[in-house]
Amino acid sequence: MNFDLASQPEIIQRAAGYALQGWEIAKTWLLSPAAWSQFGLLVLAFFAAWLLTKRAGPLLTRLLTPEPGKTGMFATARRFLLIFVPLLLPLLAWIFTGIGEQATRALFGSGAVIAFGKRIFLLIAARILVREIITDGFLKLLGKYVLLPVMALYALGFLDASIARLNEMTISLGNIEFTVMAVIRGVIAGAILFWLGRWSNDQTGTYIAKQEEMPPATRQLASKAAEVAIFGLAFLLLMNIVGIPLTSLAVLGGAIGVGLGFGLQKIASNYISGVILLLEGQATVGDFVELDNGEAGTIVKTTARAMILETFDGRWIVVPNEDFITTRVINYSDQGSANRYEVAFSVSYDTDINPLPALIEAAVAKHPEVLDKPFPPDCELRGFGESGVEFAVEFWVNGIDDGAKKYTSDVGFLIWNALKDNGIQIPYPHRVVELRQAGD
Repeated sequence: MNFDLASQPEIIQRAAGYALQGWEIAKTWLLSPAAWSQFGLLVLAFFAAWLLTKRAGPLLTRLLTPEPGKTGMFATARRFLLIFVPLLLPLLAWIFTGIGEQATRALFGSGAVIAFGKRIFLLIAARILVREIITDGFLKLLGKYVLLPVMALYALGFLDASIARLNEMTISLGNIEFTVMAVIRGVIAGAILFWLGRWSNDQTGTYIAKQEEMPPATRQLASKAAEVAIFGLAFLLLMNIVGIPLTSLAVLGGAIGVGLGFGLQKIASNYISGVILLLEGQATVGDFVELDNGEAGTIVKTTARAMILETFDGRWIVVPNEDFITTRVINYSDQGSANRYEVAFSVSYDTDINPLPALIEAAVAKHPEVLDKPFPPDCELRGFGESGVEFAVEFWVNGIDDGAKKYTSDVGFLIWNALKDNGIQIPYPHRVVELRQAGD
């Protein structure tokens, strides 16, 4: 077939050249006994793989399925291998085809058709992997738009030519030039490396969090150090893959230093303050703190830049780490230390107040959360008010009096019941109203 395509655009001429080349290959395959033999071996290999999968697949599934409730390392490994059972058919077909390829090359000195079949089976395996096995959204997206197109080009025999063409195309950014292939390789490698970094960081953080023998501040510091190390290593590997020499990062480091000196002072200060807080353990997750401006809450999360407080009404307050270093912060928790509270009350002036402190102290001590140390309940006379004698009872508990814990409310009930049971009156204000007639 001869066509005059000299007047057509280059892309049409190139496409026509590929089409003619494919037609010549197809004719060779259709008219060659060796090609027909290879087609027959492909069909035989697929049939043998299908038959073996039909018999061995259910058996393999039963062997790899762990008993319900099993969570050990061996059960986890079996569950992991179980998800790859759908790949059994294309992989067996690929193995059988490889055996047939050796035979055809020995007999006919050619194996192009059967090699093409092997690549098709690998493409089918990649498609099953992306559609049925991968569940992570990012990896599924990467497989759909990167792995499958690459495997399709490989199956058709265009992968090497495509890579060579992408290496010839360049992108210029000022005085810097990159090949399109380098950019694609960097994007793909960067995406995979930082996904692996995120996964590794999650696994490392979970492992460190389970080490209960370590102090909470040490666990957080170890998690942050592991995070910096993992993503730092990922960045260095990416630079190496892309081909950027690490010595060129000196300019970037200088620019970052200038930026820190001018616009990033607060950010750098918060990062350094976060490290200091983790090292000293002044405030960690679970502590109830009160800030210098009066806001209070429980620390529920720490980041490299700030601490997040949750108030008892459900609000989250993001507090820069620097504020915990440079301002006055009251820590009520300190990882389980006791706190003192008091409940005020008053009694009538007709009451014999001498036995009252012992009575109230004994009543408050019955509360299961009230501590004997550092001090037992202490009832004190505070003053003589307008309506009655004023007292207050002090008591110590492990925890914060808010949210689920209502210590002062519980102690108030105990005082009320003790006063009522002993016939002691709680005064209320009295007012004398004089009525005068006109003229008096």
